[in-house]
Amino acid sequence: MIDKLEEVERRFERLTADLSNPEVLADSTKLLKVSKERAGLEKLVESFRSYRKVLADLKEVEAWLEGSDADEKAYAREALPGLKAQRDEQEAQLKLLLLPKDPNDEKNVILEIRAGAGGDEAGLFAEEVMQMYLRYAMLKGWSAEVVDLSPGSVGGVKDATITLSGSGVYSHMKYESGVHRVQRVPATEAQGRIHTSTITVSVMPEAEEVDVQINPADIEMQVMRSTGSGGQSVNTTDSAVRLIHKPSGIVVKCQQEKSQTKNRTQAMRMLRAKLYEIEQERIRSERDSMRRGQVGTGDRSEKIRTYNFPQDRLTDHRISLTVHNLPALMAGGIEDVITACRTHYQAEALKQQTGAPAPTSPSPRA
Repeated sequence: MIDKLEEVERRFERLTADLSNPEVLADSTKLLKVSKERAGLEKLVESFRSYRKVLADLKEVEAWLEGSDADEKAYAREALPGLKAQRDEQEAQLKLLLLPKDPNDEKNVILEIRAGAGGDEAGLFAEEVMQMYLRYAMLKGWSAEVVDLSPGSVGGVKDATITLSGSGVYSHMKYESGVHRVQRVPATEAQGRIHTSTITVSVMPEAEEVDVQINPADIEMQVMRSTGSGGQSVNTTDSAVRLIHKPSGIVVKCQQEKSQTKNRTQAMRMLRAKLYEIEQERIRSERDSMRRGQVGTGDRSEKIRTYNFPQDRLTDHRISLTVHNLPALMAGGIEDVITACRTHYQAEALKQQTGAPAPTSPSPRA
């Protein structure tokens, strides 16, 4: 591990020198590439330097323990346990930082939420989850935009599509894909019986044009009037856009903007994301078919979470996590749950890579 870390440090130092190179400074594309790569290595290099200092301190203290000076021996006996704990903690952190990075982690996200089983109650819960993610995005300082929304018959939403833009959005949101189940007494339930409903959440990394090449001849565009609530002219002009990708059969639509051109641009973003997700899934399946039968793959068809309102409890079934205070969670306070999922899957990835379990951060209290 040390050899690999020293190699990374040398690469980091070369990149740092490149930032002062007039050739690099004169080329904006190259400068951006160098800056981005350097920024991606900075945390790892800083952690390695801190780890190396702890190793040096530990070696010195162990030498004092073997010496003849009584004061140095006493200090060494007192300092040794703390230094060993620091060493172990930083070593575990370095192993996590050395894991291969998901190339999509820094991408923005296309988030789709759809009502599932449960009728009107599913639609109402779909809207609540949508608002939960919008509030979470606001707390994270991300930009969020609802690009398509189909309202339910008695409120709520049948389906909604949102774009989330910011730093490392996909790395935070990628484990939210799946079936979310709600258990509660609907407002329309006269006898107070608890109903179970479901919604599906799909999180797709937003693809750039260079990630997905789309032949314009493969796209059929349809225009129509927007439906649902809106301002002046939203329901009176053919501004809504539906794109049909003929080879795959994928259909996307966008109607939130007054401009047909803007709606088409948003719809193309959604189409690229869907095609990119299909290609990524194909690559993942070919690369590691053994994972397909494992629980916790993040597949959107699996039940990942239950929101039990009578017991004020959220349970993530993949990582056996239970937390309480649903009002705070639905208000966007889901950072601890998302962090617990990320920590769990990082530890799983490390275990697969090294064959040994990795230390994990404490989960939120149940």
